[in-house]
Amino acid sequence: METVPTLRDRKKAATSEALHQAAMRLVLEHGLEHVTVEAIAEAANVSRRTFSNYFANKEDALLYGYRRSVSQLLGALRARPVDERAWPALRASGPAMYEAMVTVDPEGITRWRMIRKHPTLLAAQMALHAQFEADLAAELATRTDDPFAARLMAASFLTCARVAVQYWLEHPESDTLARHLDRALALVGADFA
Repeated sequence: METVPTLRDRKKAATSEALHQAAMRLVLEHGLEHVTVEAIAEAANVSRRTFSNYFANKEDALLYGYRRSVSQLLGALRARPVDERAWPALRASGPAMYEAMVTVDPEGITRWRMIRKHPTLLAAQMALHAQFEADLAAELATRTDDPFAARLMAASFLTCARVAVQYWLEHPESDTLARHLDRALALVGADFA
């Protein structure tokens, strides 16, 4: 059963998104090292304290989109039929992670490249990535009686996602990111399916 977000939930999501967008805009304009939390809060028209209620630091605000994508994927996976096998359910859920990227977005590509370029952002993303892998493996384990296979599937999915993103960044005109991911999942997942 799907729950309807409350007004408070919608306001929190809007504030998170406003802070994320302000952080992205300022970092793209001035560079990560020249942007402060105070500047992000001001650009989003909130207080420094409000910023701290939502994000731990500017890297956290910048990676909000990644966390949202991860949440969309996990939600899509949980919504799949409970008797569906793990890998087919994961493959069917995969596009939810990149559903907003159906067309080439030059600003989005710049954001992805920025994350790959800055060590502090890359480190923060890797920490999120590790947590995502654990959450994904736990969810997949509900669909298989082999916890080792669930962990392997989660790691394989994340490798497919990484390769799809890298290829898409190098060849953004070739296809959508979601299609590159699906192709990677099809190639890798033949044995899982």
